[in-house]
Formats: sequence, structure tokens, C-alpha cells
Amino acid sequence: MSYTMSQQLHSRVKVVNLKVLDRNMTTIQLARVHGDFGFEATDQNGHTIRMDSSPESGGENFGVRPMQTLLMGLGGCSAIDVISILKKQRQDVVDYKMTISGERETGKEPSLWKSVNVEFHLYGNIDPDKAARAVDLSVNKYCSVAATLMGGGTKITSQVFVHPAQ
Repeated sequence: MSYTMSQQLHSRVKVVNLKVLDRNMTTIQLARVHGDFGFEATDQNGHTIRMDSSPESGGENFGVRPMQTLLMGLGGCSAIDVISILKKQRQDVVDYKMTISGERETGKEPSLWKSVNVEFHLYGNIDPDKAARAVDLSVNKYCSVAATLMGGGTKITSQVFVHPAQ
């Protein structure tokens, strides 16, 4: 990796003008596209998510709140893990849904997720013990988003519901 860089110190924040000549890092581009707080974040593959602040904070409901994207990321990360584990165990997952709810700290800045509860709803011919084990492995071993949240002090609880195929 080669960089050209110029730096200046502003208060306790370092302002860096960085030109990347060769980089293999995950890169997200963010641009304001709507009102004061309406942003679109785009990954290096062109996938986009819209974010905004609440109307109470000056936003316009243009997109999800940035903290909600963390819960969405937890859901996606864990869903990929759980389905992958169950496929390896030859479980027939015909549908999959989740409900994720969280409570944030009050009276603090930043206001982190204090607790998050995840309901896993799996549909198909699935052994409930294998489903519970897959969820446990995801949340406590494989899911990087869960590990990130727990590293910040978030308590994650979960329930697993196995339903017959519809």
C-alpha cells in the first residue's frame, strides 16, 4: 500500500488529506443527498443505504437512523450464519424471519445500545435443538456485528421459534 499524505492538527483532531494509490480495504462512500441530514452510503460494489436523523433532530425521515443500521447489520450477519450452519446440517429451511428490538442508553452521549433482543423465526423441517445451537454459535462465536455490539457493552438475548413450512 502506498499513500501520499499531508496532515495538520486542528484542536485534538488530525485532519489528513490522503490519496490512496493502492488499497484493498472495505470502503464506504457517504454523501448528503437530501436536506440537512439525508445521506446515502454506498459500498465499493454500488450497494446503497439511505440514512437520516429523526424529525425531532432536524431530519426528514429520508432513511433509517444510523443506529438502526447496526441492528439491521446484526440481523443480516446472524441470518447468514444461522442459515449456513443449518444447511451444513442438512436442515430444510424454507423461510426465515427475524424481529430485532433494542433499547439505548438514556442520558448519555454517545447513547449506545444497552440491550438487544433477537427473535429467530425459522420455517421448515428443522430440528429445534440444531436451530438453537446454530443461533448460539452465530451470536456468541461467528457474527462480527454481535461481537462488536457486545464489545461495546450491549447485552444480546435471543429466542428461537421453529415453525412448520407454510
